[in-house]
Amino acid sequence: MNQALSLIARHGYVFLFGTVLAEALGLPVPAALALIAAGASAAAGTLKFPVLVLFASSAMLLGDSLMYVLGRYMGWALLGVLCRLSMNPETCILRSAESFYKRGKTTLVVAKFIPGVNTMAPPLAGSMKMRFPQFLRLDLAGVFLYVIAYLLLGFAFRDFLVAIVRGYQTAGRVVETVTITVLIAYIVYRVLLYTRTAGDRIVPRVQVEELARKLASEQASNILLVDVRSHGYYDEKAQRIKGSIRLEPNDLSEELKTLPKDKDIYLYCT
Repeated sequence: MNQALSLIARHGYVFLFGTVLAEALGLPVPAALALIAAGASAAAGTLKFPVLVLFASSAMLLGDSLMYVLGRYMGWALLGVLCRLSMNPETCILRSAESFYKRGKTTLVVAKFIPGVNTMAPPLAGSMKMRFPQFLRLDLAGVFLYVIAYLLLGFAFRDFLVAIVRGYQTAGRVVETVTITVLIAYIVYRVLLYTRTAGDRIVPRVQVEELARKLASEQASNILLVDVRSHGYYDEKAQRIKGSIRLEPNDLSEELKTLPKDKDIYLYCT
């Protein structure tokens, strides 16, 4: 927080614009912290609140629009890159898609406040072919809500933040030691978790030609094809592979109960 306040004081609007834009583009940058620090600076009279709203909102809207366009043309590939740091990229994407499934397109209004969904929402909206004017309208509402909420938080609790900074300066070495220890412990935990679950990420696959041969043979009666395209990618009017059934992945626990146990089941998605 001390460093954020110092940067805000020296570089003001430019620092805030760059930080917010970086987070909107998927970089691990704490835009919320920068907004709080900027709000505190506005309370101190160093910066102007309306100008902060303009710079932060413009940066976030610009970043979200770029991610929307990239998501529209890159689709799954971009979503996979954004989820690369996750233990399971498919789960990361599905969790974001589930938010759209449960809340609809208005997810964009609250997405900024949901960890894991904030970065995924714009490219996911693009990959789902949401119309850009509609995306822009909903995203703009979410951007203003997010920016003003954190700026007001910093503005209202300026004195409290100053006290925290002073306390941090007093106990700087202790805080640094604790922070480094926690960071190392977290890295070790992630490595152990990654190693333990490595086998679970190996999904058997079959080539289209091989499955086509099986379907044309006497084995066809023992094969069940299942369409598991997630919500947003699936259209009820779209074509499916002949003979396949539809399974909604957002309601997986219930859907699995309907599957037969005496057939070889092949899944296909987007």
